[in-house]
Amino acid sequence: MADYDYDVLVIGAGPGGYVAAIRAAQLGLRTACAESRETLGGTCLNVGCIPSKALLHASHLYEEAHSGALARWGVKVEGASLDLDAMHASRKEAVTGLTGGVAFLFKKNKVDWLKGLATFTGKDSVEVAGKTYRAKNIVIATGSSVTPLPGVEIDHQSIIDSTSALELPKVPDHLVVIGGGVIGLELGSVWRRLGAKVTVVEYLDQILPGMDGEIRKEAAKIFRKQGIEIVTSTKVTGATKTDKGVTLTVEPAAGGEASTIEADVVLVSIGRRPNTEGLGLDKAGIELNKRSQIETDHSFATKVDGIWAIGDVIPGPMLAHKAEDEGIAVAENIAGLTGIVNHDVIPSVVYTLPEIAGVGLTEEQAREKGEIKVGKFPMAGNSRAKTIHDTTGFVKVIADAKTDRVLGAWIITSVAGTMIAQVAQAMEFGATSEDIAYTCHAHPTHSEAIKEAAMAVLGKPIHV
Repeated sequence: MADYDYDVLVIGAGPGGYVAAIRAAQLGLRTACAESRETLGGTCLNVGCIPSKALLHASHLYEEAHSGALARWGVKVEGASLDLDAMHASRKEAVTGLTGGVAFLFKKNKVDWLKGLATFTGKDSVEVAGKTYRAKNIVIATGSSVTPLPGVEIDHQSIIDSTSALELPKVPDHLVVIGGGVIGLELGSVWRRLGAKVTVVEYLDQILPGMDGEIRKEAAKIFRKQGIEIVTSTKVTGATKTDKGVTLTVEPAAGGEASTIEADVVLVSIGRRPNTEGLGLDKAGIELNKRSQIETDHSFATKVDGIWAIGDVIPGPMLAHKAEDEGIAVAENIAGLTGIVNHDVIPSVVYTLPEIAGVGLTEEQAREKGEIKVGKFPMAGNSRAKTIHDTTGFVKVIADAKTDRVLGAWIITSVAGTMIAQVAQAMEFGATSEDIAYTCHAHPTHSEAIKEAAMAVLGKPIHV
């Protein structure tokens, strides 16, 4: 062991990396984490999950005050105005607090922060800021970055990505979002609430690829009702900057005559790609698959002994909470324990209003595997939702027709992201729809809709 500087060296301090480092240190392993950002937390805490949720919340509060929606509750607001600088300051405060919190946790758990970009110099060594470190185990947790779109070059002013979309100095007159996925819809909804006209251009025939079909259709209806224009089956082929902004050239995805869309700001949000370039992986003997990902076994070990990988650089959904769970698991596996992540039960959430959440199989996926039963319950039948005039959406529970075991669930409602945790935990324990149906839920709560949807699987919902 004297030949090694560390038992574990983690490359990347995002949700997967910093969690892996802390857990490894808790298990008594001498641990370091290399990070090139000036702050810890990776994309999620610095320019992703956290700041976007701060803006989503702030924009919702502004819309409630500015639109007069509060008046129905007897709360009359006159002369409400937008202070975008203050909104940005609140976002930055949230980021500073959380990234500083990770730095505190590193100190508390005696994790060494190696400041700089780590590159492999061998199978058990990396170079950071001109110094070489050897580690018995190296964990690659470098996350992902924005996927570029040919013909649409990002300048972070009129053509922006998800990072610069958080920093706009003023509300655009017309924001065009290229890509109808989670990130584009969340950021698009922020600026729509603050007063921008928003157009979403999606290559596929529906928004939110990968989600349950019924959920996708319902979400599109809701967003259109909110004033977001959604253009599907459309390909963006180029962008030309003008004095007024940007002219996008588009054409039908299936081929056809081209047309143009005028915008003052364009947000490119067509997905993310793993950060596997520039790490010197060839010097460590690591090969990438066709999607530039690192392949691992169930324990997150690569084909090279002592090198592990987690998070966005390996196959699977690019989600912070998936990376966190993998961070804990890989640290425990390195320590000789048994770290496991059930990738069949990874919840996903769209933090628009209403929120959209799902876990497990979609109805389409479940039907491909065999006979199923589906139970649905509208939020219009939920007493808490009706009380606060929050009745948009529904809950869907999918179960195996023979065993009644829950295979998946999909929710649209204001607190769907919180509600989905119940179903995820139920699935982790192998629950049936009957198990959920006969679990007493507090009244009045949104979560009662999950109980009713489970009862609907059995053919006996009460309040519909």
